[in-house]
Amino acid sequence: MNAVMRSASTPIHQPVMLGEVLEAMNIRPEGRYLDGTFGRGGHTSAILSRLGPAGRLLALDRDPEAIAARPDLVADTRLERVHASFGEAGVLLAARGWQGRLDGALLDLGVSSPQLDDPARGFSFRADGPLDMRMDPSSGEPVSAWLNRASESEIRECLWAYGEERRARQIAQRICLKREEQAITTTRALAELVGGIVKGEHRIDPATRTFQALRIFINDELGQLKRGLAQLVEALAVAGRLVVLSFHSLEDRIVKRYFRELARPLDAEGKSAGPAHYRLVHRKSVVAGEEELAINPRARSARLRALERIT
Repeated sequence: MNAVMRSASTPIHQPVMLGEVLEAMNIRPEGRYLDGTFGRGGHTSAILSRLGPAGRLLALDRDPEAIAARPDLVADTRLERVHASFGEAGVLLAARGWQGRLDGALLDLGVSSPQLDDPARGFSFRADGPLDMRMDPSSGEPVSAWLNRASESEIRECLWAYGEERRARQIAQRICLKREEQAITTTRALAELVGGIVKGEHRIDPATRTFQALRIFINDELGQLKRGLAQLVEALAVAGRLVVLSFHSLEDRIVKRYFRELARPLDAEGKSAGPAHYRLVHRKSVVAGEEELAINPRARSARLRALERIT
């Protein structure tokens, strides 16, 4: 996730936990690296600054607007940018002969500030816009299309599973009643509907959990994460590291459990299943420091975890 701080002239990109990410990746100047979430290039450009002439970096993003950003990086022959999800990383790495030769990878999960701040993308309830929420607007269906055809039970399950919304049943019922009168197509219409049910029950905006759940669902974010993790750990070279920045508990839980399983393999009875091929770089997740939080409050929910291949 990148926060974008604007001056009178040029946007300044503030990648979350940049120092901690670079330290965890332990970048080698001649290494091969992957940035699975290019965003607006903040982490990418920092990784490039650590690479020598022989180093290579493959940057992916499922958002075509993101992958087209940072034209200043186009001339850097060490960098290749691809419009793709990190859930496809295995195929892309194999095509380049990088399987088992990847020195490091970074996944910066969540929604970037430019995506949140653009009403046309439909990620935020703070400004009215089309109810879309697709990371890649060129594929799949917008949230509005799904929301206006899904069953009440499907909507309820989505809101509970991905947003942990306690009022999921009432919200799903109200959505189904409302769409009989008029299709729900805008962020404001959905936010007002949810606000009428949840009201002041959360410390956060009433619509937060519903919007989070729908975004995660429509983009298959947790499925992409599971596939990406499995493909990237398989591609790592010995001493290669996979670093993940997550921004909510559902993502972090998946990363935490998967990394721990690899670092301490157990059989069905909970006994050691043999020597581990990976190790945890940190015993616990790493969080942003107070100085960064003062500049970028969105980093407050960030959790960094890293895994290293040892054999």
